[in-house]
Order: sequence, then C-alpha cells, then structure tokens
Amino acid sequence: MLRVVKGKPTPEEFAAVVAVIQAKVKAAQSVAEREETARSRAEPGWAAYWRRSRQPLRPGPGAWRASALPR
Repeated sequence: MLRVVKGKPTPEEFAAVVAVIQAKVKAAQSVAEREETARSRAEPGWAAYWRRSRQPLRPGPGAWRASALPR
C-alpha cells in the first residue's frame, strides 16, 4: 500500500512510481528464485565428482599397505 505524504502527484507520476516499485520487487524475486535454483542444483559434498573418480594406482614397495590408508 502506498500513500502520498507530501505533495500532489499527477496520476501519471503516481503510476510511474508504482511501476518502478513493481519492477524492483519482481527483480528481487527473480534473483531469489535463481539463487534457490542454483542451491537446489548444487551437488552435496558426498556426491561430488572427485569422490567418484578413482585415485591413480601407485605401484612400489609398501603400496599394498598404503592402499588401505585414508587420503
């Protein structure tokens, strides 16, 4: 709800103010929707690509022992 506190704007001026405010509100809503979409598309840490990719094999002395250690 808008109310004019000072001055007497013409109907065209008042309509222009209302249009600007509506445009700002729609822009803020679209930004919020894009951020929400980006958050919903983001992979959680446990499903990240680097967890699915395999570490290269490193042959050598003691490699079998090191294969069981966390990296």
